[in-house]
Order: sequence, then C-alpha cells, then structure tokens
Amino acid sequence: MLTGEDVEPIPWPDARDRLAGERFYWLATTDPGGRPHVRPVLAVWVDNALYTSTSPTARKGRNLDADPRCSVTARTDDLDLVLEGTATRVTDGETLARVADAYRSKYGWPVEIRDRAFEAPYGAPTAGPPPYLLYRVTPVQVYGFGTDDALGPRTTRWRFY
Repeated sequence: MLTGEDVEPIPWPDARDRLAGERFYWLATTDPGGRPHVRPVLAVWVDNALYTSTSPTARKGRNLDADPRCSVTARTDDLDLVLEGTATRVTDGETLARVADAYRSKYGWPVEIRDRAFEAPYGAPTAGPPPYLLYRVTPVQVYGFGTDDALGPRTTRWRFY
C-alpha cells in the first residue's frame, strides 16, 4: 500500500532491521471468548521470524496454543511496525539454542535450555516462574507506517504468502 504513484516503498530489509533492533514489543492474541488480549513482550528476530517466550500458565501462551493467529507491534523512531502472523511452539534443540543466544545477546537474559523450554534465574516481573515456552511468529504480512516526513508518505505492506 503506497500513498502516491511516485513514492518508493520502504525496502523490507530496512523494515526488518528496525523490527529486529527494537527492544520492546506488544503481542496481540485472541482469548477463547474472542476478546483481544494484548501484552508487552520481549522478542528476537532469528531465521526470518520473530520469537517470543511465555510461561505455560500465561493467558497469551494458552491463547496461542488455541489460535496461532496473532499480531506483534513495535515502534521505532520513524516507523511503526505491525506484524501479522502465526505462532508455533518451538521445541527443537537447534532452534532453541539459536534463539537463546539471541536473547542473551540482545537482552543479557541468562537463559538456558531445559526440557525443550527456557529456564532462567529471572524473567519479566509479570512472567511468572520458569519454564518459559518459546513461540516462533512467522510473518504473513507486515505493515510499516512512517512517522516522519521522510517515511510518512512511504507507508508499505509486505506480504509473505
């Protein structure tokens, strides 16, 4: 979606790098009654997808298990991003290891892998105790809404299906 014929879309690698570089995200899921459920999360970009974790007792994780469709938003200095996709629980050791490394690098979170989940001496204050289940959010489409004069007219949608 572009706002004018002569406007260049924002290149996906630029938007992806901004999305990957953000520290804070909002995850939107749907509860069993169809109501929206939105919570702040930490996430990392690995292997062309966004990964986030949750306690198995948290509503967001139970929502993702029941309905994997979700949205994740992030705000950069000049671009608001909305990722629409599907979440899948991750249990394979190689992916868990790559994502654990990314969490350690990005957030300094000393996560370890145990029983196909993450363990750590601490989590977010609202996260509850470990284990923390890992979910891969695979983009179906991403929207980039420019927030300054340079990117504002270049609002772009990227489709991955």
